[in-house]
Amino acid sequence: MSTKSDTKSGAAGREIVATRIFDAPRELVWEAWTDPSKVTRWCRPNGFTTTTVEIDGRPGGIWKYIMHGPDGTDYPNLTRYVEPVKPERIVYINSGGKDDIPHGEFRATITFEDEGGRTRLTVRMEFASVSERDRVAREYGAVEGLEQHLARLTQFLASNPINSQKG
Repeated sequence: MSTKSDTKSGAAGREIVATRIFDAPRELVWEAWTDPSKVTRWCRPNGFTTTTVEIDGRPGGIWKYIMHGPDGTDYPNLTRYVEPVKPERIVYINSGGKDDIPHGEFRATITFEDEGGRTRLTVRMEFASVSERDRVAREYGAVEGLEQHLARLTQFLASNPINSQKG
């Protein structure tokens, strides 16, 4: 289903950027990213589970969730939605960490571009500094985790009955 995956550090060294093209319409990819019943089914690295405590994707709303690592470590996360513009982009601030100590904050901009029935999704995570990006990449495996999130999204979209009837 996915035809391109390119995850790399970008602009001024403060970013982690991933782009992937999905063989699914933009509205379906948007829904997978924003519908509470769908996002928790794919949005996590391999081996993790996710528990949503609260979710409200409107501007000013939050998504409070816990990623449970395969070693039993809990990683609380808090997403504060800044600018959801259906079905074009989502801007949010995310913070998280271990033991309810907030750190690892970044601003994420997710764009959904229509490419004739397919969707180019770009995830741009911007950190306060190069050293903070490097620390989060090293301590939390942010680059690998983002790739795994997008691979899981690919699988989720491929298994969606609406998408498999497309064509």
